[in-house]
Amino acid sequence: MARGGLHAISVCILMVLSSSCKQLAVSQSTVRYLPGFSGPLPFRLETGYVGVGESEENQLFYYFVESEKSPKEDPLVLWLTGGPGCSAWSGLVYEIGPLYFEYVLYNGSLPTLKLRQHSWTKISNIIFLDSPVWTGFSYSSASKVDLSGDIKSSKEVHQFLRKWLTDHPQFVSNPLYIGGDSYCGLTIPVIVHEIANGIDAGQEPILNLKGYFLGNPKMDRVIDEGSFVPYAHGMGLISNELYESTKKSCRGVYAKASNFKCSEDLEAVNKCITGLNSVHILEPKCPFASPKPKDTLEHGRSLKENSRALLLPDPLPTLGCRTYGYLPTYYWANDASVRKALHVRERTIGEWERCATDLPYVEDLKSSVKYHLDLITRGYRALIYSGDHDLKVPFVGTETWIRSLNLSIVDDWRPWSGMAKLPDESLLLMGRINKI
Repeated sequence: MARGGLHAISVCILMVLSSSCKQLAVSQSTVRYLPGFSGPLPFRLETGYVGVGESEENQLFYYFVESEKSPKEDPLVLWLTGGPGCSAWSGLVYEIGPLYFEYVLYNGSLPTLKLRQHSWTKISNIIFLDSPVWTGFSYSSASKVDLSGDIKSSKEVHQFLRKWLTDHPQFVSNPLYIGGDSYCGLTIPVIVHEIANGIDAGQEPILNLKGYFLGNPKMDRVIDEGSFVPYAHGMGLISNELYESTKKSCRGVYAKASNFKCSEDLEAVNKCITGLNSVHILEPKCPFASPKPKDTLEHGRSLKENSRALLLPDPLPTLGCRTYGYLPTYYWANDASVRKALHVRERTIGEWERCATDLPYVEDLKSSVKYHLDLITRGYRALIYSGDHDLKVPFVGTETWIRSLNLSIVDDWRPWSGMAKLPDESLLLMGRINKI
């Protein structure tokens, strides 16, 4: 039993005459078998909850996978999936974790889980966290009317991490990195900033923070949300004439129309790109069943989806679509045997969603760029990486805000090519290395 659990039980005994016992502040369970996976797991998986908030009313659910190499020495990574409101399970099975769903025609049985050969857990310990509250299996005893937000959830992640490490002291001295993608570009710099300030203030335990990394991150709402115009022009998706007209009428700012002509030009640009899959322009734009067209999912990194619509026979994505690969998560995570295996607390959430559709959340941070400047000035390392086919958060915007930091260039621009470890997919990254 966790040490935090012993304290919680003593509190419960004292309170038993006056009120019901609260959930443990920190709880953990080892998972040796998972439905859909053949045999025992060949790695150590732990799941659990950590209470955060003033009265620990918010219970954040996590999946912790120990490094398969050297858990005592390898880095500890806290991974958050974008959204806001996309479950950490998505990051585990679709991005960097040790498992993935077999990509076959779904026949109604429990989906099959396979081992990922190139999991990041081969060389690092990773906590996959369902944050903010009401994401994945995380829940709250408070009303859903109580909003979370960019700043509040970031502070709660910091609180989570300190409590988790207090309960897992064997990992306190491991090099610590915070990572994530898409919308997390706004919140992770705040989280790292909170951690850094806590270290400077001498908060226990003293964390061994080294840095952070972000993929295709949304950092600045004006810069990133407006970079689709120069990106579309550079990729040959709109004409030179339309680009020059839009550039002139919008005065180089495309996140929001500033006048009627700008509005007309932006509408023309949107017509040119409307048939594209905005998260990967070379992939087909596939449907994701939803009663509202605006909820159509292209990728769970930064858009919402309505899982209830997955029960509808039509329209559903077909085999060969990226979105078809997301279907198994709903059938799997909403299975009673799966929830029992993961030690999910009963009656804490209803239907599990990969990305929450009714998240009580306010997007109250416009930009995280100032946090980057402060962190790198203090000596923390940062890795920012982007794919070159993302129209949702284009690399053009990422390059723009990085240039605003006036960093020294230690290695000039050059093509950077390599094969991604995915079926029939190649990856081409181009860029320069900035001194961060």
